[in-house]
Amino acid sequence: MDEMDGDEADLAADGGRRKRGARLSEILACLADDTSRERISVADIFHAMGDRAFGALILIFALPNVIPSPPGTSALTGAPLVFLSAQLMLGQSPWLPKLIANRSVAQSDFSAIASRVSPWLARGERMLRPRLGFLVYPPAEYLTGLLCLILSIILILPIPLGNIFPAIAICLFSFGILERDGICVLLGMAMFVFSLTVVAGVLFALVKGLILLLTTTLF
Repeated sequence: MDEMDGDEADLAADGGRRKRGARLSEILACLADDTSRERISVADIFHAMGDRAFGALILIFALPNVIPSPPGTSALTGAPLVFLSAQLMLGQSPWLPKLIANRSVAQSDFSAIASRVSPWLARGERMLRPRLGFLVYPPAEYLTGLLCLILSIILILPIPLGNIFPAIAICLFSFGILERDGICVLLGMAMFVFSLTVVAGVLFALVKGLILLLTTTLF
C-alpha cells in the first residue's frame, strides 16, 4: 500500500474516533501480517487505532527513547510528541501533518519490528483495565497532555538522562489513555515528578561543575 495522503489521514482519524478498536498489540500484528501492503505508514496506524490514536502514536514515538538508541533519536521523535501532546492538552482531535503522517517503512521491516514489540505490549496490556475513569477523560486528559508536553520538550533537549525517564513517563501516560486505566496515569504522574527531579539534579550538577571549572581556571 502506498503512503496515505495527508487529507485522507485526517479523514481517517476523524472517522476512526467514532469507534474503539482492538488493542495496539493486535493492530500491529494485523498490519504486520497484511502482505497486501508494500509499506506501513504512520497514517495507517493512525487510522487503525480509531478513537485511541493519541495514545497509540504517543507510545510509538516515545518507546524508542526508553532503550539506548543512536544520538539524535530523541530530537527526531520528540518533535511529533510535542505536536501530539499540545493537541491532547488543547482538547483537539488528533491530526498529523503530511511530513509525519506519510512516513513509512517497508512491510517486511515493520513485520520484524512488530514481532519483537507486540509480545511485550500484549503482556503490558493484560495488566491494564478500565478504572478511575475520571483520570482518563476530559478535563483530566488535558492535564495529561500538558504533562506530556513538558516531558516532550525535556526529551528534545540534550540533557544527560533527559530522555529515558521522561520517555517512560510518557509511555505510562499513553498506556493509560489506550486502556482507559487511571492507575497507569497516576504512575505516569509519579514518574513525571521523578523525571523532573532527576533532570533538575543533573542540570544543577552541570551548572555547579561549570562554575567550579571557571573558578579554578580564572583564579
